[in-house]
Amino acid sequence: MAHIARHHEHVGKTYDKSGLVTYGFDYEVERLEKHQPVEYAITKRYLQRYISDGATVVDVGAGVGHYSELLARRGCNIYLVDVAERLLATAKERLVTAGLERHLRSAHHASATDLSFLPDACCDAALLLGPLYHLDMAEERQKALAEASRLLRPEGLLFAAGINRMTWLNAFFNNETNNVLEERDFFERYIHDGRFYPPDPDQPGYVYLSTIEEFRAEFAVAGFTQLVFTGVESFANYDQTALLKADAQNTEVWLDLIEQTGTTPEGLGMTGHFLYIGQR
Repeated sequence: MAHIARHHEHVGKTYDKSGLVTYGFDYEVERLEKHQPVEYAITKRYLQRYISDGATVVDVGAGVGHYSELLARRGCNIYLVDVAERLLATAKERLVTAGLERHLRSAHHASATDLSFLPDACCDAALLLGPLYHLDMAEERQKALAEASRLLRPEGLLFAAGINRMTWLNAFFNNETNNVLEERDFFERYIHDGRFYPPDPDQPGYVYLSTIEEFRAEFAVAGFTQLVFTGVESFANYDQTALLKADAQNTEVWLDLIEQTGTTPEGLGMTGHFLYIGQR
């Protein structure tokens, strides 16, 4: 059994709760398709482009299995990992219900920092599309990257997501009930280190939001070679649901423009999520 730290368990239990507004099981089930369709569509584009049919993939922080299903339908063999037991069970059931059970290698309740139940060099690609922004200490993020590297075969690919530090400042700025005078010291520190602990017990514990340079540098330290670094939502971050109102042809044009601008300084500055693709 892998070791799960207590604060990682708290994250998992929060995501397994029902009835929460911006976190929790119910929200996570519909998050990508209903609330963040741009993030979903652009991430799928990169996964489709870089991961070959039939590859072996470990999906760490699999959530309810959106990306695992996408890849399994292309013949990829999947290791599921999540710190939230209910999400993990739902991801597993998703593959079974879709008739893709033969592509499920195993499912593990574990944190990204300890994947010792999986052997070295067992995967062609590793997905870390959720864990890194719930690991607030740099040492923990490096552990997660080291574990992903260990699982990858030579020249294997890492897909990792981070959250832009400016997004939470924007959310606070637009919340009329918040008083910045009372929180001035906190904001000064947050701008510097990106760490905060939401006071609401129905939110995950420590959260880490990154700057562009901090995020890129962590993968260099871990020994990965950058292939792609992009702002997933680019200019479309603030109301992603607009994409759902477009017809198929307009949707593809918008996604082309979002992808085209995502790698620019302007797109990276406006985005909500960073996506890094690196090679071992």
